[in-house]
Amino acid sequence: MQLARHSGAGVTGVCNSKNAELVRSLGAEEVVDYGREDFTKSGQTYDAILDAVGKLPFSHCRGSLKPGGVYLATDGLRNLILSAWTAWVGDKRVRFPIPPRFTKKDVVFLKGLVEAGEYPAVIDRRYPLEHVVEAARYAETKQKTGNVVLTISDDT
Repeated sequence: MQLARHSGAGVTGVCNSKNAELVRSLGAEEVVDYGREDFTKSGQTYDAILDAVGKLPFSHCRGSLKPGGVYLATDGLRNLILSAWTAWVGDKRVRFPIPPRFTKKDVVFLKGLVEAGEYPAVIDRRYPLEHVVEAARYAETKQKTGNVVLTISDDT
């Protein structure tokens, strides 16, 4: 969301009401509360849909994509076959970069945004490294808002 806004894109965030203000602060011009409304039934269409949590499959979002639109999958391997299939069929694409490809230029760009305060990290919880299992369990609940961070003590 932050990168899309930085690039000048209009952004609609879909979240629960608890996170609406956070999503606005990260750059969403519009916020849809998924507890009250299914954004795919609004009639609005989008150039791209990023399912950051992996809860909505391409089949559910397809009608909300503009012709030539892209669905960016983050749900493990569920949409891998669709990525290959939509490359050949139809005018809407599933993108599934495996592995993600980041260049040094990409990392330097992100570093600059972070240092300029234009890409704030959203941290939900911090765990000491020795509680990595607890941190992973919490992250897997899909209830987190932002990142789960492991900290390393300087007391060694």
